[in-house]
Amino acid sequence: MAMTALRREGRRFLLSPIPPNPSTAARSTMLSEDLSLLGIRSISTQVVRNRMKSVKNIQKITKAMKMVAASKLRAVQLRTENSRGLWQPFTALLGDTPSVDVKKNVIVTITSDKGLCGGINSTSVKISKSLYKLTSGPEKETKYVLLGEKGKVQMVRDSKNSIEMTITEVQKNPVNYTQVSVLADDILKNVEYDALRIIFNKFHSVVSFIPTISTILSPEVVERESESGGKLGDLDSYEIEGGETKAEVLQNLAEFQFSCVLYNAVLENACSELGARMSAMDSSSRNAGEMLDRLTLTYNRTRQASITTELIEIISGASALTG
Repeated sequence: MAMTALRREGRRFLLSPIPPNPSTAARSTMLSEDLSLLGIRSISTQVVRNRMKSVKNIQKITKAMKMVAASKLRAVQLRTENSRGLWQPFTALLGDTPSVDVKKNVIVTITSDKGLCGGINSTSVKISKSLYKLTSGPEKETKYVLLGEKGKVQMVRDSKNSIEMTITEVQKNPVNYTQVSVLADDILKNVEYDALRIIFNKFHSVVSFIPTISTILSPEVVERESESGGKLGDLDSYEIEGGETKAEVLQNLAEFQFSCVLYNAVLENACSELGARMSAMDSSSRNAGEMLDRLTLTYNRTRQASITTELIEIISGASALTG
């Protein structure tokens, strides 16, 4: 005979069929869901125990992930602080002019390869899309260069035609300058640009990161800005030694500046990712603990109600015998 269970829909109670030969666990789960819809607290203790076991396992995983992120953060943070001294001389010499108006813009968006780190990747993608709208125009061309799997997944949905290059698994091994300089050289060989705009999350603290944009101009634009007497006009006050021309020196400076800024940006974003993962896993562990407390209370109430029902049945039976 097929079993039916009461289900509540609005103000009505409906009869929903249960499969003819369900397993014991499936039967108890379906019945407990139906009873909970009706506001009845006498659900199966086995269902609650299974749920408590699942929550405990998840809590163990989140705590372990937090500890792993904390141990990695200490090593990456030291290298990040040391890398900040590489790009600062270039900024003092060539400046950082994000408002410069050029025809060919390349947006280098740095994201992570793994998830479970809060909204750090979504923030970089949103800023990249906003910058794309600002730098686009009828006579302008803007392309994306994406570092990281998460940025690639989000960008492919609506900006597939604007993606020039994608690079993943940058942080699979500990990041070093040699590795990043090879990536920088590969990017410069495959894209044409007047301005490179690197978007990354600058590490401030474990619970705070600052979305940052660094702008690197091509040698032609640098020379044009220098001749127009802008912020880069101080370049003419330096003497060039050796047989290199000013154009060759600017070319070398632009390539070296891009590799240094990219190296620092990758490390800053890695630090921000680990800090965000620590915060996310800590929040998940706390939420799991709160859920475990609620399930424990439900389990105790269910068990107490079951014991009380059995005692009432025993007393009622004894009373009927003696009466």
